[in-house]
This record gives sequence, structure tokens and C-alpha cells, in this order.
Amino acid sequence: MPATRRAFLATAAATAVPSAAPAQDAPRTRPPKRARPAEKKIAVVCSVYWYLSHAYHIAGRFLDGYMVGDRHHFPDYGVSSVCVEQPRNNLAPDLAREHGFRLSPTIEDALTLGTGRLAVDGVLLICEHGDYPYNADGQKLYPRHEYFREIVRVFERSGRTVPVFCDKHLSYDRAKAADMVATAKKMGFGLMAGSSLPVTWRRPELELPLGSRLTDALLVSRGELEIYGIHALEALQCMAERRFRAGGANAPADQGVKAVTGLQGDAVWKAGDDGVWSWELLEHAVGRCPSRNAGDVRANCRRYQRSATWGHFVPGPIAFHVEYRDGFKATVLQLDGHIADEAFAGRLADQPRPVSTQFYLPPPPGAAFLEALASHAERFLPTGRPPYPVERTQLTGGILDYALESRTNGSRRLETPDLDIRYDPPADSGFMRGEYVRPVE
Repeated sequence: MPATRRAFLATAAATAVPSAAPAQDAPRTRPPKRARPAEKKIAVVCSVYWYLSHAYHIAGRFLDGYMVGDRHHFPDYGVSSVCVEQPRNNLAPDLAREHGFRLSPTIEDALTLGTGRLAVDGVLLICEHGDYPYNADGQKLYPRHEYFREIVRVFERSGRTVPVFCDKHLSYDRAKAADMVATAKKMGFGLMAGSSLPVTWRRPELELPLGSRLTDALLVSRGELEIYGIHALEALQCMAERRFRAGGANAPADQGVKAVTGLQGDAVWKAGDDGVWSWELLEHAVGRCPSRNAGDVRANCRRYQRSATWGHFVPGPIAFHVEYRDGFKATVLQLDGHIADEAFAGRLADQPRPVSTQFYLPPPPGAAFLEALASHAERFLPTGRPPYPVERTQLTGGILDYALESRTNGSRRLETPDLDIRYDPPADSGFMRGEYVRPVE
């Protein structure tokens, strides 16, 4: 069983590499370099490596280390190679000179280090940002599945595998995502994926016990429909899954979804008035959003101007309504113009008032929510056992695929027989506790 987040922090703080002067007194401004080479090697396969990209933030923690408490910590895994598909604004050559990793022209070269056989101990697949087309449903066609298949071909030729971390959703296409999960299981290697939202800080630190009697749930979000939609659904699902206990009578738990509907514009408000989602829960969720706008949510959302690259929209909000196989229902509301946060509200059968929390995202340039995700990837690589099941991300990606299809097809309710997905929720949600900003004492 993977260690809890608390145990990880304690261990990392105890084993952090001491820094040389003057960095030992100023790790937040002049952090140390690695005192010795990393014990393990990872290949980074990415779409872009520009300033503040996901590759910059995630791989950067394996290159430069990061703060754990008041100590500077280096992972045992270090970057041995980087393959960047799109070279615009590419930082990898400069970083390669600084850190001594290999610049690989192909995924195969990154994984074999030019030897012809697998020569690394793990892979970071980070396909986010870059110039890719959109389809009619507003999905950006990131080639995560295509990267994955190239990685698998190296595994097959080498006769062995290593753990693979995939940033965000597995694929925009639910069939491709299912193939990735099935392939990892068949070949016996660990596959970890998902958004940073389930593991970032929560304000307040709401941890629903396993077996919580959730009767209704709502998640408010914002941003580009697919790019932020997966964040919203991952945040919703990491709370909704807590209504099950691990190892129950029907283990693994039936997290599956029966139907999905994507709504937009005034149809979203009508659904609230008709009781499809709860205005009371919306009030509690928005109450956790420091970005909330003054004025009426309906007017603010109507006046918001979306980018034309996001797809065909009518003015107003977007909603993903999810009907689970066990009868539970939940909704994501994207409320651009009124909020710019992600927050959850849920109703429990044994509590008179809803519970709620904000998924706190420390801002760039540090974007420490990606540091939170990188720390979980660090825990995953030695064992190949993800801290939360990859099936969660398979499920959320499938919900998103259906929701976007529904929206562009007259908001038809779509039944989802291929989302009969089962997994047990983790005992510990794994989100970051405490405060990210800690003053020097």
C-alpha cells in the first residue's frame, strides 16, 4: 500500500540532500544543485517544453528539486533524456547543457538512450500545450495515445517495462483511453494519470470519509471546455467516489456512469430551476470562490466572451450532468464570467448543511499544484502502484468525451454503456495539507 502524503512529506524532509552555502540559508531563491547523480533514470516525452508549460513544471521538479517543508528535496529519479515534439520556444537544449541530459529526436531514442533497448526506469508522458487542431466537439487533439503506443513498442522490443506517468487525461477519445488502460494491465506495468486538482490544497481541508452518504454534488469551474473540463470532472469524481468503501460487497466499487448530458446557455439555468442540479449547492460552492464576481451569475455568464477556438457556443454557462449507475447524480457547472476557481459542494444524508471546499491552485510562475502532482508521480515510480486508480481518469475522460458530444448534438442525453468502470477509492485522498507558503523562521 503506498505511503500516505503525510508520510511522504516526513520521509522526504528527513532524506533531503543538504545544500551547500549559500543555498543552505536561501533555498527559496538560490536552491542547491544535486550533490550526486540521481539513482534512477526517467525519460520525458512531451509536446512542448516552454516556460511555464506542464513539462517545465513537472519535469522541472525532477531536475531542480523542490521544497518539502523548510528543506530542499531532490527525487531519487533524475531526467536522463527529453524528447520534445514541437520545438517552438524550446527550453530543453539550454536545460540539457545545465543538467546534462540527452536531447532525443524520437521517443524511441529517449527511452533507449541510443542503445536500442529500454534504458530508463520510468517515463513521464506530458502532452499538454502546443499547436494541435480541434475537432467539432471542441476537443484539442493531443496525441497522448500515439505517444503511449510508441512507448509500448519500445517495451515490446525490449522485453521489459517501466512505470508510465501520463499528465492529465489519457486521451480525448474514450476508446483510446480504454486501450491505454487495457494495454498497461495486459503488459503488467504501472500507469498513472490525472489532473492536479485531486491532489492540490483544499480550503478548507475537506476529506470525505469512505462510505460517505452523498446524496447530491456539484462542482463549479471555468475555462476552455475540454482543457479545464477534465480538471473539473477529476475534482468532482475524487469527491463522488468517497460514497463507496474499499473492498465492499461488490468490490471493486461500481463507479460506473449510466448517462451524460451536456447543456449550454439558458438550458443550464432551466435545469437548475427544474431540480436537475441544486441552486443551494451552487450558492455554497460559489461561496468558496475568492474570484467570484459581483452581480447576477446569469448576467455575468451571458456577457462573458469565449475564444472562437473553443468551438461553437451560445452565450452563458456550460453544464455536464452525470447519472451514475447506482442512482447518484452530480453536475459540473462552468461559470466563466462569474468565477475563476474550482469548488465543490455536496449534500450528505446525515448532515443538515452542505459541505464545500475550494480546490486551491497556487498561481504561476510556481504553479505549485503541478508540484503536488509531481510529488505523487515521484511516489509512483519506484513501485508502479499509482496513489489512486488510473480507472478514475479513464472514467472522467469518458464522461468528458460524452458530454462534449452531447453538447454539439442538441444536448441529447447519451447513455454510456462503455463507462461501466469499477475501482476502489484510495483510503487517503492524497491532497496537500497545510499551507504552501511558509514564512522563514
